[in-house]
Amino acid sequence: MSVQNQASAPLTRIHVAPGAPYFVTEAGATWTPIGHNDAVTWPELAPLFRRRDMAAVEQHLVWLRDHGVTCIRLMLEYCHGEHRYLERPAGKFVGHMVQFWDDLFVLLERAGMRVLLTPYDTFFMWIRWRHHPYNRANGGPCASRRAWLTDPEMRAAIKTRLAFASDRWGASPALFAWDIWNEIHPAHGGNDPASATPFIDDIAPWLREHEIAQRGWANLQTVSVFGPELINHPMMAEAIFRHPALDFANTHLYEKGTIDAPRDTVAPALAVARLMRTAVAEAGRARPVFDSEHGPIHSFKDKKRTLSEAFDDEYFRHIQWAHLASGGSGGGMRWPNRHPHVLTAGMRVAQRGLAAFLPLIDWDTFQRRNVSDELHCDDPGVATVGCGDARQAIAWVVRTDRLARDGTMLGADAAAPAMLDVPGLADGDYAITVFDTRAARATALPDVTSSGGVLRAAIGPVVRDLAIAIVSR
Repeated sequence: MSVQNQASAPLTRIHVAPGAPYFVTEAGATWTPIGHNDAVTWPELAPLFRRRDMAAVEQHLVWLRDHGVTCIRLMLEYCHGEHRYLERPAGKFVGHMVQFWDDLFVLLERAGMRVLLTPYDTFFMWIRWRHHPYNRANGGPCASRRAWLTDPEMRAAIKTRLAFASDRWGASPALFAWDIWNEIHPAHGGNDPASATPFIDDIAPWLREHEIAQRGWANLQTVSVFGPELINHPMMAEAIFRHPALDFANTHLYEKGTIDAPRDTVAPALAVARLMRTAVAEAGRARPVFDSEHGPIHSFKDKKRTLSEAFDDEYFRHIQWAHLASGGSGGGMRWPNRHPHVLTAGMRVAQRGLAAFLPLIDWDTFQRRNVSDELHCDDPGVATVGCGDARQAIAWVVRTDRLARDGTMLGADAAAPAMLDVPGLADGDYAITVFDTRAARATALPDVTSSGGVLRAAIGPVVRDLAIAIVSR
């Protein structure tokens, strides 16, 4: 198993692993997106604008890297206000913003970090459309926000922006992939859910051909979606999860009443596990899938409430492990939804713990399928989440019966040792590692033999939650 040392190895391009739904570098090292959403106006990157404090931003990126973070998701502009448009007017690229991105790519390469890059902030672009340079009333290409996906002049403007960005920054190994449209939505195409497919049909192959013509190769591509829209419009699943022009699948996990306004730290994680089980099945055995946006958006945006740090750290950590164990690549990418709008130090500790677990699995050969409904633990007070193939498996086991009044976990110090049954593994001997997700501590257990398609492992007491790695000898 080859694992990249982010602190010292030079960056190379990212590919989908041949025959496995995970990622590898051009040099053949396994690579996993561990990260979060950030923005050009938020506290940790804002000092880079007009080069106010480049050293502080570089120091921050190195600190992220040292906490296991490998990737940031960013929008080329963030139009919450009037001073961070990439183009103004449409077609004229703003010098200070271009300089911001020139500098950021240099710093990302130095730090050994990558970026998942999306061209438009479609949320605030929609809300503040009357101000946006693309609005025809402001001299832009498009008369209505409901024609973003379909209007020919809007399509041309999108291609112009992507061509500019690709030509200027697309050769950088710090670019992980293009998220060619943020949260694609029927409203962007005349309230027609079928509008997503022809948009991708046009933009994705065009961008790939443009990049190949420019330098002989193309970066990876995806399209993100606000997860509840897949429930409202099931026909969109074909475009999001299986479009042949896209390289991996990407969802934003905002479920009402669990993820978006959490009352405890376990129910949201089990919601993530359920949603990711569906996503993994929709994407298929060979296509990577991960959540690139989640968090307590309703609590923060609508209720104006910032979760307590202790609660939020545990909520974050549980979601992270549910995502990975369900078959997602990495732990998902949080939208901060905090004040200030940054992730906590405890969340960074959790990401470092996830990074410590990753070398236990041979990702570039892991042909996972979700087995959450088939796992069984004999402790009735826990829930199980997992995925596996014929020679490897991951499980996450979490208590559901020991919650404090504030929704955090009390722990079950007197829990009896538990047995875990894992289906689908070929007969033979397996190495078992139990990982304490709070302490980021791995404990190797005696080898266990799988027989008759089921491995039965003594994993010890589940005091709060445990991650388990199972690998064929």
